[in-house]
Amino acid sequence: MTAQTFAALFFLAAFSGPAHADSTESDAQIAAEWQTAWDTYKFSDTKPPAAGSGRSRVTTSISIDITAPAKQVFTSYSNINNHMGGNPFLKRVVTHKDWRRGDTRYINLTAIEDIPYEGTIVTSKTHAQQRLHKEDLYYETDTWSLPNVVTHQKIVFTKLSGGKTRVTERLTFDADDSMIDFVVTNGVASHQQNQAYLKQAIESGAI
Repeated sequence: MTAQTFAALFFLAAFSGPAHADSTESDAQIAAEWQTAWDTYKFSDTKPPAAGSGRSRVTTSISIDITAPAKQVFTSYSNINNHMGGNPFLKRVVTHKDWRRGDTRYINLTAIEDIPYEGTIVTSKTHAQQRLHKEDLYYETDTWSLPNVVTHQKIVFTKLSGGKTRVTERLTFDADDSMIDFVVTNGVASHQQNQAYLKQAIESGAI
């Protein structure tokens, strides 16, 4: 899953007013927010933004080679809780639902960051659904965060010789026209930083 720091950057860029943290929300309230975002923005819908909608889409991909077997890399890499060490602002992950349908595992979750900003704290939430295909060594993640930024991700794990695994992330970003360049630049940089962290953590045995 994406490192969520860039989602908070979107929030701060979009809203110039004071930001604050709300630590009083229960998991049930956050789950209700997830459902509202799912119903309202339908962030699993992969259709491109309509012409003239004021929104744009950019798709790119990044790869990294990790010295570890593919199944091990898949298990460690796909666990969003393992991403916490690569993002100092990631406070916690709330899992709303975890179930299987056939060979696919589905996880509905929200990643929550607390980020220092102008003497206070902004709480940023990224709502997501993961679909894990362990036997086929890939997973997909759709996310939504303020200000109406949607990502579609497909992460593929390819076995290489010498016990190595190539992880390729295909990243699709949807955002307002005025923000798309910012979203892509910061989003890709954040994913690359997270890839480097996960590579080090997996190869060292930390995760």
